[in-house]
Amino acid sequence: MLTFEEMWEKIIACDATYDGQFYTAVKTTGIYCRPSCRSRKPKKQNVDFYPSRSEAEANGFRPCKRCQPEVERSPHHELIQRVTAFLLDRYKQPVRLEQIAEHVQLSPFHVERTFTQATGKTPRQLLERIRVDHAAHLLRTTDASNLSICYEAGFQTPSNFYRVFRQIKGCTPNEYRKGVLV
Repeated sequence: MLTFEEMWEKIIACDATYDGQFYTAVKTTGIYCRPSCRSRKPKKQNVDFYPSRSEAEANGFRPCKRCQPEVERSPHHELIQRVTAFLLDRYKQPVRLEQIAEHVQLSPFHVERTFTQATGKTPRQLLERIRVDHAAHLLRTTDASNLSICYEAGFQTPSNFYRVFRQIKGCTPNEYRKGVLV
């Protein structure tokens, strides 16, 4: 799903969007954390990533006392995780709220209302954030054209890509690639 580099970027940014999607384990301390943990960041070579808490624990890591990855944060935690996982798996495709609702077996209204109350973002806003994060990673690590990155990240039109990218990152994709304003 996410590459090592993309996961590394998420933990450096303390991005809570990806909490529950993977866990960061630090080999030198034997501790695993959420991506949003505010503890001091380890050296890159000392990090492993695990898709679940149980897998991190099975490999000998214990939970961080600061971010407490073993504690559920919200009564809607499972819904948030399932919606986020669905969006991470399908961000390259057109996704409608009805598809998300069908996946989690709830009504579209309930999914959007509950997800928004719990996260402060609508599923659409999270999907756009995932797409922009992927595009930003490609802008930094490849020489691909903005148009090909637009489609690779799951945007259907270049105009929407540029609008959403500027809204989330505060600059154009070209400015981001050149390091202007970031």
